[in-house]
Amino acid sequence: QVQLVESGGGLVQAGGSLRLSCAASGRTFSSYAIGWFRQAPGKERKFVAAISWGGGTTDYADSVKGRFTISRDNAKNTVYLQMNSLNSEDTAVYYCAAALTGRRWYGATGEDFYDYWGQGTQVTVSS
Repeated sequence: QVQLVESGGGLVQAGGSLRLSCAASGRTFSSYAIGWFRQAPGKERKFVAAISWGGGTTDYADSVKGRFTISRDNAKNTVYLQMNSLNSEDTAVYYCAAALTGRRWYGATGEDFYDYWGQGTQVTVSS
């Protein structure tokens, strides 16, 4: 079992930045790959970014490439999502998710890849 708690969301002006955190508790945090997803009002939940079990591989949705950076600090049991140059289309509830080791990495952009989910944190971008 692993528990995930997102934090760092809030209200930010267009062009601004936020850093989201995903704090995990449970057995051997480094054994989990971590993904970020987001869901805007009235829309389906979409993949944002993911980082591999060892941190050596990252993936990003096309809509956030060059603006968002995912990283992990296993000593702190935390994964971060640095979000820069935010715009109104980034407004959503952001969720982090954890996947057990042993899966094929190409599936990390899909929700079915993940075993555990956090409660989400709201990000609102104003103009």
